[in-house]
Amino acid sequence: MCTYLTNFVHTQGSVKSALGWQSIDETVVYFDHPVHLHKEHSLNIDFRNSNLGVETRIGIELSRETAKELAETILKTLDQVPDL
Repeated sequence: MCTYLTNFVHTQGSVKSALGWQSIDETVVYFDHPVHLHKEHSLNIDFRNSNLGVETRIGIELSRETAKELAETILKTLDQVPDL
């Protein structure tokens, strides 16, 4: 079953690949069939710079369980940061 659930987030950040560091301006989050992960469905996240070609995109595929744990850990970490 394809969900076609896709969300876009304007992003201020950087990613590092074999090509080195590059800035990103958009993150695409979607739940669909993975390309590489051996699961029926996965949460897929693509980090990209809209000014660069698709070949510079950084993609990850996470199991549903891992995605939830990662989201909880990100929120927990941010909650621990003192006001700066």
